[in-house]
Amino acid sequence: MNQKKKIVVLGGGYGGVLTAKKLAKKLKKEKDVEITLIDKKPYHTLLTELHEVAANRVSEDSIKIDLKKIFAKRNVDVVLDEITDLDFDNKVLKSEGNSYKYDYLVIGTGCQPTYFGIPGAKEYTRKLWSYEDAVQLKEHILHMFREAVKEPNKEKRQKMLTFVVVGGGFTGIEMIGELGEWKDRLCKDFAVDREEVKLYVVDAMPKILPIFPDKIINKVEKRLKKLDVQVVTNAGITEVSKNSVTLGDKGTIKTNTVIWAAGIEGSDIVGKMDIEQKGRKRIVTNDKLQALEYENVYVVGDNIFYIPEGEERPVPQMVENAESSAPIIAHNICSDIKGGEKKSYKPEFHGAMVCVGGRYAVAHLGKPGKFFGLPSFFAAFVKHFINLVYFVQVAGFNKCWSYIMHEFFHIKDKRSFVGGHFSKASPNFWLVPLRIFVGYKWLAEGIEKLEKIIHDPSKIFLIPAPPAVDGTTAATAAAKVTEKVVEATTSASTAVAGGATEAVSQYGAALPVPGFIENIVKWSMDAFFYNGEGGYTFMAKLFQTGMVIGEIVVGLLLIAGLFTALASIISLAMGMMIWSSGMAPTEMLWYMGAAIALIGGSGSTFGLDYYVLPVLKKWWKNIGFVRKSYLYVD
Repeated sequence: MNQKKKIVVLGGGYGGVLTAKKLAKKLKKEKDVEITLIDKKPYHTLLTELHEVAANRVSEDSIKIDLKKIFAKRNVDVVLDEITDLDFDNKVLKSEGNSYKYDYLVIGTGCQPTYFGIPGAKEYTRKLWSYEDAVQLKEHILHMFREAVKEPNKEKRQKMLTFVVVGGGFTGIEMIGELGEWKDRLCKDFAVDREEVKLYVVDAMPKILPIFPDKIINKVEKRLKKLDVQVVTNAGITEVSKNSVTLGDKGTIKTNTVIWAAGIEGSDIVGKMDIEQKGRKRIVTNDKLQALEYENVYVVGDNIFYIPEGEERPVPQMVENAESSAPIIAHNICSDIKGGEKKSYKPEFHGAMVCVGGRYAVAHLGKPGKFFGLPSFFAAFVKHFINLVYFVQVAGFNKCWSYIMHEFFHIKDKRSFVGGHFSKASPNFWLVPLRIFVGYKWLAEGIEKLEKIIHDPSKIFLIPAPPAVDGTTAATAAAKVTEKVVEATTSASTAVAGGATEAVSQYGAALPVPGFIENIVKWSMDAFFYNGEGGYTFMAKLFQTGMVIGEIVVGLLLIAGLFTALASIISLAMGMMIWSSGMAPTEMLWYMGAAIALIGGSGSTFGLDYYVLPVLKKWWKNIGFVRKSYLYVD
């Protein structure tokens, strides 16, 4: 019996999670392989979104995903532990109380802030590099406002209302941008004059966001100025104290809040590794992303120090690097286990995007030599789209749904690039009368038609008359079926004239149908409902019966408030079918409009959905396939 191959992924960041998922997919049929992911926290943190929580734009749970949810029903064992030592020669990882053997190791422990030896920086600044950091920073900012409004001493009050972000890179600019937007809400809630709040972003470099062209940097600076943020460049920090930060020869800013976003280095555990490193604790790898000293040790994401052929600098510490390196590592480990040729890492980076608050963004995208900028709206759209692409890989529909809810539907103070148009929530009880009325109308229509079907099962009145089968005109063909009165789903009676059906009722002519839809409907009618002899097929009778039963069922469900969203979608679909057939009077418009309004869940108020859906939701989430496919909402 072969001994199982043990793969250990150290770190549940972007690179670690993606590598483990891709390994699980590639090796799902290999019974002799064990995959273990070890992290000191039980959740995967979305580091690129920390500023949104820190500045209270989204809820705290929006930036973390439970690791066990990510790997549900997959061949990945999630272990909560903190590794303190690595023995590469004996292939073992050690924590305070456990040890873990491995055949292949993937190092993805990420980074942490670096303070460059500046006095007081580590002790007196607030970092933004974890879920806990973001939550604590948000609470600290709120605490400063709470205390400031009670402080009679003007100097102390000003220090509480002064906020300094150190670092003009991605993290620093996104943080100060969010804070600039949040300031208005804070001032309103705490009755603070906006002029009292001072916001600074400082950097030792000559300009902020140095990887961007000057044109984009100027746009960002203009936006920051609009948010009352003062940009201070060429200002290297020389000291930080409990209530001030010194900007070299540019003076001192008195403040109780200094947010550090001035640089990163590898995690502490990487610094302890007896392995070649360069560039602030980054592990040197070959083109296969293997550590130079050990072929069975791979490095993913921010921990990689690798200079691709033809480049002068190592791969950047960006999420795109993690997303690009993970599949290469997964492939190369699988090639070792199952046989095959390893791949070299040949990354192509496509630029970067920065949000300056929730309403504004800039982007510099493309390929080397062909980069271009995007207007703010499209830059923000691309950023959200790329996030969704990542979430599809990590937690599928579940995370994509929650992300959309947090970013667009539950957003506060219009802090989204689409404003607050999707966030205007209103109580569902306003829709209860509409739900019951629409249900009554469908039920009444269905019962009326059911009586006609029972009286004469062969009578077809929900499908347009068949076309002429000889030299007669369409009108003549229609005359042959005058006794088969064509009716819409409403009480309005309809007259039909061949293929160019025109419904006339007390509400006026039938709604017009585009030509291409009319052609599709005509083809389907000829294929399924007309027998070629001027009559109808059995399928036509079956379809009509199904429509009538559907009207009755939809009506009952809407009145009872049971499965309201599904019933509303079916209601909309029936309305669309009737419209596409050319038999819909104008009153069908409000049927379809009302159906759209009711999809949002009006059955949760004075309806059975209030009792039934929570039970079904709990049952649904416990199904293995559903958990594995993330086909549920939290």
